[in-house]
Amino acid sequence: MEHSRTPPPQHLAFLLFSTLITAVNSIGVNYGTLGDNLPPPAQVAQFLKDKTYIDRIKIFDTNPEILRAFADTGILVSVTVPNGEIPSLTDLRFARRWVGTHIKPFYPRTRIHYIAVGTEVLHWGPQNLIDGLVVAMKTLYHALVLSGIRDIKVSSPHSLGILLRSQPPSGARFRPGWDEGVLAPMLQFLHRTKAPFMVNPYPYFAYSPKNPNFALFKPNRGIHDKFSGKIYTSMFDLQMDAVFMSMRRLGYPDVDIVVAETGWPSLGEVELSQCTVENAAAYNGGLVRKERNGTGTPLMPKRRFETYIFGLFNENLKPGSLAEKNFGLFRPDFTPVYDIGIMKRTQVNFTLYSFLDYCTDLGSSEDWKAVNRQACAQASWAIPGPVPSPSPGLPAPVLGKKWCVAKLEVSDAALQANIDYVCSTGVDCGPIQPHGTCFSPNTVRAHASYIMNTFYQINGRHDFNCDFSNTGVITFSDPSK
Repeated sequence: MEHSRTPPPQHLAFLLFSTLITAVNSIGVNYGTLGDNLPPPAQVAQFLKDKTYIDRIKIFDTNPEILRAFADTGILVSVTVPNGEIPSLTDLRFARRWVGTHIKPFYPRTRIHYIAVGTEVLHWGPQNLIDGLVVAMKTLYHALVLSGIRDIKVSSPHSLGILLRSQPPSGARFRPGWDEGVLAPMLQFLHRTKAPFMVNPYPYFAYSPKNPNFALFKPNRGIHDKFSGKIYTSMFDLQMDAVFMSMRRLGYPDVDIVVAETGWPSLGEVELSQCTVENAAAYNGGLVRKERNGTGTPLMPKRRFETYIFGLFNENLKPGSLAEKNFGLFRPDFTPVYDIGIMKRTQVNFTLYSFLDYCTDLGSSEDWKAVNRQACAQASWAIPGPVPSPSPGLPAPVLGKKWCVAKLEVSDAALQANIDYVCSTGVDCGPIQPHGTCFSPNTVRAHASYIMNTFYQINGRHDFNCDFSNTGVITFSDPSK
């Protein structure tokens, strides 16, 4: 009777597989243009639409060529008002002219989503811009309404310099002066217009070589907030909860939070040892995984954040350090700098293979394996690509199988830390609990190998997903046999 609660194979395939496919369809990027070798906007729009799961972009101006290029693509576009125009936008006549010039010629064929008024205005100043920021946001919103446009939201992105402190998150608060003078009226406006509060969290800038994994969504011991009782295993979660608690202190915990910028450079100066392809892939891959899993944060469980990774391309003319020029997900010729599962063809293939591997190779119950093999067969018939259809009555074929297992020389304490970390990300750890399908053998090593492999499989089987602080190793031999 135990299997009476198990969904039919075809339903299981549809439910699990469709969840994996559709849940990645909401990731954004910042599209910067400070390069002399970047492709034209029309090619960029077509590439994003046809080849990637990126369904929204944010630009740092109102570039008409970009706005025209994204017309009829279905991709959401957020535009930015330059900081210097904020004083003028406090005047309604100027704001209406601005809307008439920069928005109405492109709307609604181009799906303009947000207007960001300035960039990190409180951080950079000067004071006259800070003083006029909320007034400009309200005036611009009024101009949109007078133009008959009610579905474009107005907000303004902030650096985390708006926080007086972020640790512990439960004690976080906005800086005095900015809290009541600027951010409280801004949050009141955002609450009234159902617009989000925009922040730019960058764990990259808080990176510490003493605890590198904490910034990279990699296994670590975590940081305990003794006041809330929560344990943080990522700097991103800690920063987001610090913002949330600061908003809550002002009485606006229900305003949505948008991650307007965040990212990690793949190359930098010699002294910036954290600027590597591996680290950039780990961090940005963690963001995509977080969006896909919908795990939220310790204080905001199951909450998804609309996220814009910085940036789309490496930009060779961007001022500043070498690292500043190398935040891109793609090179100018559209080749990925690294793989984080946002390419459509790659995503379909790895999701199918991961689903098949996960179903057929990880369980210990032969009956359960049989049910899952049927589900995998149902799934493979529905998926385009070079995966051959299964013969009736046989398991669906899987090419190039790989598994992630614990290294033999690693201590139980390190492996237990891996288990704790993976379970904290939302991965189902029920199978290794008492009476679970993979509880036996009841050893830390066996449980860790199961959990590490589960994490590796469902996150795309990228090599970096099996690193676990150098405690995991990839094998091509089925560890269950």
